[in-house]
Amino acid sequence: MPDMRFAPPNPIRIADRAAGLNAVSVRSYNERLVLSMLLQHGSTTRFDIGEKTGLSAQTVSVIVRSLEQEGLVTRGEAQRGRMGPPTIPMGLNPEGAYSIGISIGFRTTDIVLIDFVGGVIDSETLRHVSPGADHVHPKLYSTVGTLLAKISKARRRRIAGIGLALPEGFGDTRELATFKERAEADFGLEVFVQNDVTAAANGESLFGVARDLDNYLFFYIGAMVHTRLILNHQIHRSSSTSAFDVGLLHFERALGSNGVSTEDLWRRSEGSPQYATAVERWKADCVALLADKVREARQFVDVGTVVLSSYVPRDLCQSICDDLSSREQGLSAVVGSIHLAPKAVGAASLPYASRFTVAG
Repeated sequence: MPDMRFAPPNPIRIADRAAGLNAVSVRSYNERLVLSMLLQHGSTTRFDIGEKTGLSAQTVSVIVRSLEQEGLVTRGEAQRGRMGPPTIPMGLNPEGAYSIGISIGFRTTDIVLIDFVGGVIDSETLRHVSPGADHVHPKLYSTVGTLLAKISKARRRRIAGIGLALPEGFGDTRELATFKERAEADFGLEVFVQNDVTAAANGESLFGVARDLDNYLFFYIGAMVHTRLILNHQIHRSSSTSAFDVGLLHFERALGSNGVSTEDLWRRSEGSPQYATAVERWKADCVALLADKVREARQFVDVGTVVLSSYVPRDLCQSICDDLSSREQGLSAVVGSIHLAPKAVGAASLPYASRFTVAG
């Protein structure tokens, strides 16, 4: 069997008609197989592609040449070894495809435009009038239109679609359906929908620190704390509620009469000593929860790695990871590398998964 990389779970709605990315056509299984390998390993040689996919050298050469002509892959600089001809690594062309990702959160809706390797080209944030992740922001459609209007026609033709990340139990289904219909009709782009935490795990696995990880436990700290278990690159979640009330809303309540929101606190480059005690208490609560979840998972699977994703300051995430690693023997906890709107970036990975990769 091919040594296949992470295959994100199918979005709720899979493309069923030709739309978006009209200038690029990737239909064959073998083409998707090669692109999946490049998404997994980044830059790699044709020889390694053949070794890991089981494709013949001639087949790999034909596919890579075709993908080069379509602008999806590029050649790197020749690498000279001690013996034999130089090897030429192949990699995804960042300008080969683009995608839009949208995440509807508790206080904001985040919108990003990413390139083919997950780099954020542009982003917008819409602040909700009242907190709550259960409605479509009235300016979402126009904001996506403005973002599209800012890019060149050449880039516009290479957009694979729009990914939409929604929280569990999202309620505004009528407005959501209206947005999807308008976006697909007016922009000519398909809309792919996925749970927001699962989308964040997708993004970290495709573009972040989890690219080389087979099995790990994924945590997302937002208004609440959420978890996903990744086994053999497949995302799993419990059938029971997987949100835990030790997130940032818990922290804000702990601030009490101070009335300072976490967003205000994060903006202070050096923090504030008067809130140091509240921060430490909240961090301890988070570490205790994460440790409990790790121990629960270890009753059934061998969990050796935790990936922590959040928009809170990286140094605080790193401190949580350090405390968790020291608390649980044989555990390595690492901070995710996607810091700007990780759920939205994960949402933007959904069109790529549908159009360019193979499942399994």
